[in-house]
Amino acid sequence: MRVILALVCVTAMTEWSHTADATELSITTIKEDPYTMSRGSQFEGYCIDLISELSKKLGFKYNIHLVKDGRYGAMDSSGNWNGMIGEIIRGDADLAVAPLTVTAVRERFVDMTTPFIQTGLSFIMRKSADSEDNSFSLLSPFSTEMWVGVLIAFLLTGLCVFLVGRISPMEWAEPETDEHSFTLLHSFWYITGALTLQGAGPHPKALSGRVVGAIWWIFAVLLLACYFANFNSVLHSKSKHISIMSFEDLANQDVIDYGTVENGSTMLFFKNSNNPVYRRIHQHMERKKSYVTTMQEGVRLAQEGHFAFIGEAVSLDLAVARYCKLTRAQEVISMRSYSIAAQRGSPLVKNLTIAILQLSESGELIYLREKWWASSCMGSDEVPASEALKPYDLRGLFLLLGLGLGIGLLLALLELLSRARNQAKDGKKSCCSVLTLELNRRFGSGGEGGEQESADKSKA
Repeated sequence: MRVILALVCVTAMTEWSHTADATELSITTIKEDPYTMSRGSQFEGYCIDLISELSKKLGFKYNIHLVKDGRYGAMDSSGNWNGMIGEIIRGDADLAVAPLTVTAVRERFVDMTTPFIQTGLSFIMRKSADSEDNSFSLLSPFSTEMWVGVLIAFLLTGLCVFLVGRISPMEWAEPETDEHSFTLLHSFWYITGALTLQGAGPHPKALSGRVVGAIWWIFAVLLLACYFANFNSVLHSKSKHISIMSFEDLANQDVIDYGTVENGSTMLFFKNSNNPVYRRIHQHMERKKSYVTTMQEGVRLAQEGHFAFIGEAVSLDLAVARYCKLTRAQEVISMRSYSIAAQRGSPLVKNLTIAILQLSESGELIYLREKWWASSCMGSDEVPASEALKPYDLRGLFLLLGLGLGIGLLLALLELLSRARNQAKDGKKSCCSVLTLELNRRFGSGGEGGEQESADKSKA
């Protein structure tokens, strides 16, 4: 018996050797990360490495070309096949090495080796803000830059109220005798009360102080309105993302659209399924025409948000590894596998199956999986992290505040200048000297100003 088995193996290997040596094997594939990718004029990827390892084990030469129509292979209404399966059936290629799903329909027309990857169906979508750190959800309506802008606006307004209170003679008439109401501490307390829509007296008496106070109130009211409106929007968006955890959740909502690759095995699974949930998913995709032509298009739509892309879990894991703003659902259905396809009755299939099993047993397939599915998080900055408002969104509000503070300070200076002119006329002095004296009295040089004024009175 052993002798007979040895003769059969020798005969099979001899037949393989004659077939392989006769001509180079023509291998068709499809461009899809990370299975087959272009690098200059060469190809690289998981399938390219797999072909290389198989050729080393079996000793054959090969040339690789991309499938002309860019499709995996589906049968049309007239019974003709397109894609890589079509090229195998027509004899345009000897092997199809790609993430080619084993299906009953394909097995009737081509021979397929033992699987080199096991997978299933799942879906990806953009991460919600809630899937990240939720410790500071109260800050989520505004971006970090926006909060910094609000803090700067708060500090500048408090300082402006303090300066107006010191400069305006209607707020502080006699620095030597009157108590200054708007100290630095009270100025910040006053504008804090406006943020909570509460008053914090005493209130400004001068026109300049009232202008600053009114502008700050308008800024605070509009800022709070934007905050609460966006806070409600963020919470509403989070709740919708959180609710979609399975295919049943996906079928029971109409907020987020979803789709898969047109005419692929995934589409056929939902089309032929007797499960009512899966049939509703197929009916939705047919009604909305939400199919995509390539997986890359589906991943791009998922990154943009409000779209869930359905596909093989192993391919979706790669997208999640490269684009950190995407997440994959934990549910995996319809377990399936990827295999190499060859013509019916091809002597290549048996030897390729043995070689794939040897690569699996030696751990080479696991190594290739880890090599090409390594996380890199490319393009994570291309997707907005959240719907948080940025300073650019409310630039008009900040410009209004800056304009109001500038007008308030200008009015305070004009009020002080008017008083200085009146005192200069009465005392027959220059307006500049009186204005300088007033500023010195109000900003810490009151003693020297008082001595100078006493000397002037003595001379008079």
